[in-house]
Amino acid sequence: MSSMKMTSTVTRLTRRTAIALWLCCGVSIVAQAQAQAQEPGLLWFEGKRPSLQARQAAELLATSATHGLEPQDYNASALRQAILNAAHGVPQAITVERMDQALTSAMEHYLKDVHQGRIDPKKIQHNFNPPRRAFDPAAYLQTALAARRLPQAAAEAAPHLPLYEELRTVLAYYRERGDDPAWQQPLPALPGGARKLAPGQRYAGLSVLAQRLVALGDLAPDVALPTKYEGLLVPAVQSFQTRHGIAPDGVIGKSTLVQLQVTPAARVRQIELALERLRWTPFKQGPRMVVINIPEFVLRAYDVEGERIHVRQEMRIVVGKALDRRTPLFNEEMRFVEFSPYWNVPPSIARAEIIPQLRRDPGYLAREGMEFVSADGALVDSAVTPARLKAVLAGQWRIRQRPGPKNALGDIKFVFPNTDNIYLHHTSAVNLFERERRDLSHGCIRVEKPVALAKFVLGNMPQWSEERIKKAMNRGESSTLRLTEPIPVVIAYETALVKDGAIYFFEDIYGLDRRLDAALHQQTRYASSSQRLLND
Repeated sequence: MSSMKMTSTVTRLTRRTAIALWLCCGVSIVAQAQAQAQEPGLLWFEGKRPSLQARQAAELLATSATHGLEPQDYNASALRQAILNAAHGVPQAITVERMDQALTSAMEHYLKDVHQGRIDPKKIQHNFNPPRRAFDPAAYLQTALAARRLPQAAAEAAPHLPLYEELRTVLAYYRERGDDPAWQQPLPALPGGARKLAPGQRYAGLSVLAQRLVALGDLAPDVALPTKYEGLLVPAVQSFQTRHGIAPDGVIGKSTLVQLQVTPAARVRQIELALERLRWTPFKQGPRMVVINIPEFVLRAYDVEGERIHVRQEMRIVVGKALDRRTPLFNEEMRFVEFSPYWNVPPSIARAEIIPQLRRDPGYLAREGMEFVSADGALVDSAVTPARLKAVLAGQWRIRQRPGPKNALGDIKFVFPNTDNIYLHHTSAVNLFERERRDLSHGCIRVEKPVALAKFVLGNMPQWSEERIKKAMNRGESSTLRLTEPIPVVIAYETALVKDGAIYFFEDIYGLDRRLDAALHQQTRYASSSQRLLND
């Protein structure tokens, strides 16, 4: 394509299309740029015209929303227009030097954000330890430009997680449905003021219901609409329920209706928050990991091999109560496994629950297999007296539960030392794992399959067979095993996940999505006010 034809074409196309053309096939412009010597001190200009990498940078900033970022944080629109004008030789008030400086600042900001996130997670109760090797966006940018591989380097700066790219794909899908007519009118109320709609019942909202299920991918678009809630609508609703953390019974009750009312735009924001968390949650700290996802009530144990994650164990969990006993978010290393553990009752539980119970019913101590222990562990007593209860309240004695069938920790405990005294353990109340919502503990995490988890944790200690693990768990005598290699444990919080190619959404039970959303909005306001290199 000749230079004259290129100019003629540009005048007829939108600026966005023009930039795409230059990135793909702007032969004459690139050739001219390569033929010119780069201006001393400038990164992005050759002569008075922007280089190919300048145009690539402008496009990266303009499309940063595909990562769930905010283009306005990088003054993307103004920079893109300035680069476009400079490519055409259009006179501008801003100097080339200042434009070069602005683009450098914006790209460093972008690389930092896409690599490690826009905010410090510790400011919003996500207490993850920072990576061992700090990321230097300025040095990273310089290296990428010197190698003339800016787009590739920018892609490599993003998290190396399959889930990250899967969520980006789903983000684009939900953005395309932002104005879907299925949400332009509300779902009608259930017939007769009923609380739920069961299969076989009539419902005036079937058309709207079907439209939403089609838009979300749970119902095929060519399915004929029945006169009642029946046929293929029922399994479509069950699919929707499964993807939204609801028991897939096909009955449309309060929880299902609430989730059906959530708009694609709201889901877009939920996915953006999930992408932000992926940028600073340490999911690949070591070759073997244990990760707990609080909103999903699921634990996964997996191996990391290069860029791939291989899940070896997956199980249900019980986590801390949302109201007042929330499980904290952090990462630590699992170092011990305790078989047939004692349960040392935390002072807060002793004060609030055990001591009042013992005052009403002193026999509760013996029935539950509990005993008093002196602060140094040297003395053990089972007599319930006012003096002993007072000593517990004063911190001079404590209460513990002996190993056995009633032990609150079950028959195994997985220890990763931390200041919150949180650990993984089994439980005698195994019926709790059948519930859909499982924020029921005092903060520690109960695991559904303790033997399977122990086999994973002890996988590099072959002498610990499944038979030996079970024997140690059932011995009734407490023993502690130190792991030969510590295993990183991450307590994470993701309300949007892609599993087997489908998007799943979970309730924001601790309100941490709301907290993160507010922090990001504040960050955007700050970033927008500080982007003045082009505007002053």
